[in-house]
Amino acid sequence: MLFYLVITIVIIQRLSELIIAKKNEVWLRSEGAVEYGSEHYKFIVLLHTMFFISLIAEYNFSGRYSDLNIINYMFLVFFIFLQIIRIWVLKSLGKYWNTKIFRIPGSELVTSGPYKYFKHPNYIVVVCEIFTLPLIFNLYYTAVIFTLLNAIILFIRISTENRILEN
Repeated sequence: MLFYLVITIVIIQRLSELIIAKKNEVWLRSEGAVEYGSEHYKFIVLLHTMFFISLIAEYNFSGRYSDLNIINYMFLVFFIFLQIIRIWVLKSLGKYWNTKIFRIPGSELVTSGPYKYFKHPNYIVVVCEIFTLPLIFNLYYTAVIFTLLNAIILFIRISTENRILEN
């Protein structure tokens, strides 16, 4: 029961974020923003979609969910902490937050909130989420496979974003 509750909440959260991203995209484009990295964005969407499918499939086929212990609950607490940081990131970027890469020519970079301390705090959160969420439920295959796949796509994503932000 806990698994389906947590997964449902996370999926609703992600879908809500896509609505926010779409609204922000309309505003960004109205301000003259240019989109970058669209060629790899479809792979990010595919990765995150397959991540949730893998979570559900491994959970249903593994039978390890009954073995939850204090470590699993510590992962859950850490995951909740990550959601607080995620919200801080979204609030700090405001209308500039998006799942795509946009840049308004001549605009200043956001340097408040977690951006005061880290260049890419959202990606730090995503890396931790993709590793932590499966471990709450002992879903080791999903944790390892998607952490590796995410590392590959984030290498491409962050390289692209860094080039854009330096201009």
